Formats: sequence, C-alpha cells, structure tokens
Amino acid sequence: MAGKRSVICVVKFLCGVGLGYYICYVLINGIGTLLIQFLNDAHGAISDSDNHQRRYLEGTISFNTRQHKDESRSLADDLYKRVRILCWVMTGPQNLEKKTKHVKATWVKHCNSVLYMSSEENKDFPTVGLDVIEGRDELNWKTVKAFRYISDHHLNEADWFLKADDDTYVIVENLRWLLSKYSPDQPIFFGRKFKPFVKQGFMSGGAGYVLSKEAVKRYVDICKTGKCSYSTVQEDVAISKCLADLNVSAGDSRDTNKRETFHPLPPEHHLIKKYIPRSSWYRKYCFYPITEGPGCCSDLTVSFHYVDPVNMYLLEYLTYCLRPYGYKYRYYPESAAKELKET
Repeated sequence: MAGKRSVICVVKFLCGVGLGYYICYVLINGIGTLLIQFLNDAHGAISDSDNHQRRYLEGTISFNTRQHKDESRSLADDLYKRVRILCWVMTGPQNLEKKTKHVKATWVKHCNSVLYMSSEENKDFPTVGLDVIEGRDELNWKTVKAFRYISDHHLNEADWFLKADDDTYVIVENLRWLLSKYSPDQPIFFGRKFKPFVKQGFMSGGAGYVLSKEAVKRYVDICKTGKCSYSTVQEDVAISKCLADLNVSAGDSRDTNKRETFHPLPPEHHLIKKYIPRSSWYRKYCFYPITEGPGCCSDLTVSFHYVDPVNMYLLEYLTYCLRPYGYKYRYYPESAAKELKET
C-alpha cells in the first residue's frame, strides 16, 4: 500500500509541475503579447481599418500647393488648353460620402470638366441621375447611358472622355502627355489592355479608359440603334467589343520605355515582386509581358485602381507636393524614345 501511495504522490507531483509550467507559459506569453501591443501603441501604431479611416476622414483634405508657386507649369498649362479631357466618374448614392467625395477633393480637379454618374440625381454633390438600377449587373447599361448623356450635353466641352471608378486615382497631366500625340478625330481609345474576349484587346474598367471624341460619336450612334448591346455584365468587355466592331483602335498606352501607364491594382501590387499570386487572373489577362517590381510602372503613370480614401490623399501628396531636393526632372520621354531607336 505504501508503495502505491508513493507512486500516486509522484504522479500527482509531476502533474502539478506540468500544469504549473503550462499555466506559467500561457501567462508569460499573454503578458508578453500585451506588452508588445502596448509598446507598439505607445510608439504610434495606428489601425488602418475601414472604421478608423471613416472616423478620421469625415471631411476632406486640401493640400497647400502655394509652396510650388515658383515651379514652372508652362508645359502642363499648355497641354491643359490643347488636350481637353472630360472625366466622368462611375459612382452610386451609397458611395458619395465613403469614396466619391475624396475623388472630388483630389485628382478630378485637374480635369477640364468632370461629371459624376449615378443611378440617382443629387443636386448638392452634384451627380447625374441616369435612372438605372445600381449593381454590377447594370454597369454596362449605366456606361451606355453615361456616354449618351455626355454626347447630348457635353460633347463639345472636351476632346477626350475618361471613364473612371470612384476608387480609381488618375494623374491627369500624364494622361494629357499620352494623348497629345494623337488627334481626337482619330477613332481610338486607351487604357490597360487585356487580351481575352476581344481580338485587339479590351481595356480594364477599373484602371480607367479614355475615348477620343470620334470614338464617343461612333459608340453612342451605334448604341442608339441597339446593335451594340452585348449580353455581358462586364462593361469594359462590352464597350471594347463594340468599339472593335466600329473600327475604333485599341491604342498602346505604354510609355517610350514600354512600361505600363494604366494600372488595374493599387501601387504596392505592381511595385512588389511576387505580390500578385501566380494563379491570379491578372497574369492571364495582361496583353503585354508583365514586369514586376519598380520597372512595372512608368514614371508617367496615369492611373491606379482599388485606391481607398486614405491612399487617394497619399497619392495626391506624393504626386503634387513631394519634391526631392536638387532634381528638375527624372525622365524625358522624348530622349528615352531616341535612345531606344539607337540601340
């Protein structure tokens, strides 16, 4: 009996030691995690959740660009007059406060004209009410009606007509440079070219696409006849198919170094190698060879997609305010083209 009791005591002792060790391990790890979290918070770790963004972006941000008053804008100002762009933003009543007001406060200020296309009219914002149902399935019809409205009311205000989403960021000056080599009387359109579905390629809706005045005229005329109503919910595929049938060319929007200017994803997806999974639709869709890393994107990039409100302002600051001291320009497109011809 005494031997059995001794064994039981030893077993109990070992169990107690094991349990005590486990409890200490859990407590130490828990306290360590809380301590690290406390230190991170104390040193300025900030939540990047949607709720946090909405709380601190109830208003809009206006950048002081007076610090660049001595900077020469003569070329940009000249292109503003010669290459007139009407920007129309695809949006909806549910997004005006969450997304669209931040678009309104940033890049669209650089357009010659701007329209916000929605299912409902909002005179205060203001938006154009297209009398359509909101939803992904209605984007094609919404696009048709938007271009019809532009054709009826604003066709003579611009030479080029850019469609963008309410989470697209566009550097309009770079778009003007791209378009300055073409005539608005040419039947042509530009964007990020994808290869499925349309032989000459279709332009990504999210990255934005821009039509010449002649392309808009042809598109609206054929839509009025009902001959261009393709049964697809993908508005970018639908309009690209229609334009191809109208002999409107899908232009090459790459720069003189063959780098892409329209980007269907946020900057980090393109700039960081292997960020985009191998199985991603993006790798299967791209019309031209994909370059990952810093070589992905032109110095004269036109657009990025899936840009949240915080990054909308970040891109605005980086584009129009931040300057490296001592630099005039980093990239001369014309000289780069000359170097390519000589090699």
